[in-house]
Amino acid sequence: MSPQAVRPSTEPTGPTAAVATAAPVSAASTPVTTAVTAPVTEPEPTRTAGAAPGAATPGTTRTGTARTALAPATPTPATAPPTAAAPHTPALPDSEGQPGPTAALPGLPQALTTRARTLAGAVRRRCADLARIESPSGDAPRLDALAEELAAGFRATGATVQREPGPAGDHLVLQWDGRDESLPHLLVVGHHDTVWPAGTLTDWPVTERDGTLSGPGVVDMKGGLAILEGAFALLADLGQRPHRTVRLVVVSDEEVGSPDGRRLVERQLRGAAAVLGLEPPHPDGRLKTARRGSTRVRLTVTGREAHAGNDAADGVSAVDELVDQLVAVRGLVSLPGTELNAGRISGGSRANVIAGRAEAELGLRFSTTEAQRRTLDNLARLTALRPGARVRTEVLSSRPAWPERSANPMLRHVRSLAAALGQQLDGAPAGGAGDTNLPGSRGLPTLDGFGAVGGGAHARHEHIRIDQLAPRIALLAALLAVPLPRLRDRSEG
Repeated sequence: MSPQAVRPSTEPTGPTAAVATAAPVSAASTPVTTAVTAPVTEPEPTRTAGAAPGAATPGTTRTGTARTALAPATPTPATAPPTAAAPHTPALPDSEGQPGPTAALPGLPQALTTRARTLAGAVRRRCADLARIESPSGDAPRLDALAEELAAGFRATGATVQREPGPAGDHLVLQWDGRDESLPHLLVVGHHDTVWPAGTLTDWPVTERDGTLSGPGVVDMKGGLAILEGAFALLADLGQRPHRTVRLVVVSDEEVGSPDGRRLVERQLRGAAAVLGLEPPHPDGRLKTARRGSTRVRLTVTGREAHAGNDAADGVSAVDELVDQLVAVRGLVSLPGTELNAGRISGGSRANVIAGRAEAELGLRFSTTEAQRRTLDNLARLTALRPGARVRTEVLSSRPAWPERSANPMLRHVRSLAAALGQQLDGAPAGGAGDTNLPGSRGLPTLDGFGAVGGGAHARHEHIRIDQLAPRIALLAALLAVPLPRLRDRSEG
């Protein structure tokens, strides 16, 4: 069923102490779409959603029995309504004294800020709905159900949607046409898989309390997906389209290193003007300007089984060999800027049987590309320490380091936008890795952390701050709507 606008709700937009219990996966979700009001400036026809290639994938179950598009909660009173007649809000100059980024769209900052406040309630509910659709990495049926829900929500904001089959769940590639289609596209990357196993909602339901929304996957990264949907809904509500074509890649395997999704991200990098990531920002709201490289490695040791009492001399313990290999590995990864986590170890069968097989999955993080290369070369040369044992090193996934750069015109541009919206914003490197590592490592203008402000990713205290939804919606909508500065020689806009 196509999304349909409903009358504005009277639900308050501020945080409440009410607790929302977990809803079943089949509960209807509520995309963030609104009725169109008068444009701020440069009126353009509102783009309507159309059927997209690959949108109806055989075997995919639609989540919910009916779809209703929520209009925003009761608007916050404003002295200047978001209409073409709204008083002009001066665009703030950037750090170099040049005209601010919103100069081309007079009145836009005030309109975006006002409208984002009214949309925040719908985005909060959308995030909760998405979190109630469990989507652990590797669970293709659940990931495909969420992909269908996301496709419907984004399609309602004007996107064309393509489903890309993957071995562990479908990925999504979406596109919104821009006002100037001659410009290089803006690429946004995200993911819809989480680290939480199916059934987590049973004892940890999505809960709203004391100004936060908590639940599995709310900050990493269903909040970011909901905020982006809200940003596009806001632009449509103001009669605006993105300044340039926007492409969004949502992969289903980011939490395990994007072994298949990486190909889609890489494909869309060609010709991109800049890349934005929907991962959560730093807990204080700062964007992410660099990321360490990361690699997942599996060490597999094969020994020889034997009776641990009668024929111990005939056996070769794979467990003992693996333990010694891990000690050796710790010495090999002592390069500055390198960290090792032995995340999972398994092996053997019984206490009275010499172990014939053992393995360990290692997580490595690197501050520099050189440290990453040298460490992986060392691991590839591992050999068995005892006769009769064999050691195999397998790289499961790898992301290159995205180094900090002294000049960052993209961050300067976003800072200027934030200032025009009455926000203070900065950036800093991040310790984790994600899909923005790839474009960042290649020197493309890249910023991450445009998702929901909160904390606790991958932990039971995962949460988002409700009061920070509106500022993030407005910031993303502004970034989509205004021209980009010259970020590099071949970029325009």
